[in-house]
Amino acid sequence: MQSPSDPYLARLRWLTWTVVLLFVLWQFLPLAQHWLIGMTAEPRPVTARGDLAADEQATIAIFERASPSVVFITTRQRVVDLWTRNVFSVPRGTGSGFVWDDLGHIVTNHHVIAGASEALVRLNDGRSYRAVLVGSSPAHDLAVLRIDVKFDRPPPVPIGTSHDLKVGQKVFAIGNPFGLDYTLTSGLVSALDRSLTEENGARIEHLIQTDAAINPGNSGGPLLDSAGRLIGINTAIYSPSGAYAGIGFAVPVDTVNRVVPELIARGRYIRPSLGIRSDQRLSRLVTEQLEVPGVLVLEVTPGSPAEQAGLRGTHIGPNGELVPGDILIALDDRPLDSIETLQARLGDHRLGDRVRLRLWRNGEVREVEVVLDQDGS
Repeated sequence: MQSPSDPYLARLRWLTWTVVLLFVLWQFLPLAQHWLIGMTAEPRPVTARGDLAADEQATIAIFERASPSVVFITTRQRVVDLWTRNVFSVPRGTGSGFVWDDLGHIVTNHHVIAGASEALVRLNDGRSYRAVLVGSSPAHDLAVLRIDVKFDRPPPVPIGTSHDLKVGQKVFAIGNPFGLDYTLTSGLVSALDRSLTEENGARIEHLIQTDAAINPGNSGGPLLDSAGRLIGINTAIYSPSGAYAGIGFAVPVDTVNRVVPELIARGRYIRPSLGIRSDQRLSRLVTEQLEVPGVLVLEVTPGSPAEQAGLRGTHIGPNGELVPGDILIALDDRPLDSIETLQARLGDHRLGDRVRLRLWRNGEVREVEVVLDQDGS
């Protein structure tokens, strides 16, 4: 005889198994769904893009035209094992450069090759050549190498101008940051006529400041304008960490176009000279006492342009007092505040150029013209 509670228990068991089955199905539903998706998955249809924007096309064209002229430079240094006296060639660093002409001349930064015993230049197509140092100018952070390319020579970079640059112009840098070859970055001309003082005390003037990303390895690479012309050589970054921080500097092409031919012809850059000698410490003491900012002429070299222009040096008076010579206060209407500034101003000129000096002499300001000559003339 069946108990009255049996139908209730049957329904309870049925409900329990139903809940268990639903729970199991719920747990396996994602797996089943994934399996079904895997069976039916197909690539999504591609959405038509349309033409590239005009500025994108222009940037691509700049890179495609200029990159064959950019080179990757690796340097090595010879070291001596103190125990065995054996000489080893070890890697020293990397940098960038670009083709200057059809004769195999490569332009880069002086600091890229400084201290190296050999340099290897790799072209855009992968060919590598040992380079010969033609000349270098530490004062401008420029150097010229030469490679012997027998055939299919890479084209030179088109040359532009830098004296007419405007803040806000687009610029493009091509180089090998951190060894990542042929990297393109873009930005703007952030400022003009910047100056940097090197560790050796030399001052590089008229630098272009840019926010285009420049990192270690970019040094020596070209900075291009929107027409794809060379307007500068990437030379330095301002960064507490040593990496890109939004401020980079480039040697202007007007300086490059003046110095590089000298390096090719003579192997060094002969800085034009007035033919004077000065001392920064004494100059500062005298000019501060007289309240006349400028550069004190300590001595005039016999036969020099300064002597021919009538410049006067400093001497000791009959009573043993110091009689100040001329104080140079401006060159071509550009103020002078130190010997480094004077040297940088002279570096903007060539031998034989005529410059106008403004000087202070015995309380009077006068102007003279000087024809520049080389040091030691």
